[in-house]
Amino acid sequence: MKRKRRTEILIEGDPSLAKELSEMILHKYRCKELVAPRQGMTMVKMRETAKNSLFYIGEVLITEAKVEVMDHIGAGIVVGIKEELAKQLAIIDAAYKAALPETEEWGKKLMEEEQRIKQAKIQEQEELLKTKVLFETMDV
Repeated sequence: MKRKRRTEILIEGDPSLAKELSEMILHKYRCKELVAPRQGMTMVKMRETAKNSLFYIGEVLITEAKVEVMDHIGAGIVVGIKEELAKQLAIIDAAYKAALPETEEWGKKLMEEEQRIKQAKIQEQEELLKTKVLFETMDV
């Protein structure tokens, strides 16, 4: 599983999953905090569709953290003030970079969480569609 997909699942999904995975590593390996979770700002890029050019739409507040596990550096960046999640993402990233044996069993958990997220989005979409107004059936 690619890093971007894995990170999206961990951010959008149940927060307890990221905590569970990072604690597996913390209990078994030495984890050195290189950059403590801290807030910062980053520019957000958007693509203008008519000219297909990139531009910066503005800034967004982020929380970032870096850790080292088994001589591999992991980074965690998340939108908003979420220090614990940023650190957990960094630990998970470092574990994957170090190819620790625990990461092999995480794929199944991440896939299950991805399915749960998709089902929740489908449910939300269905609820929104129930409130949709059909103008064709309205009398004028």
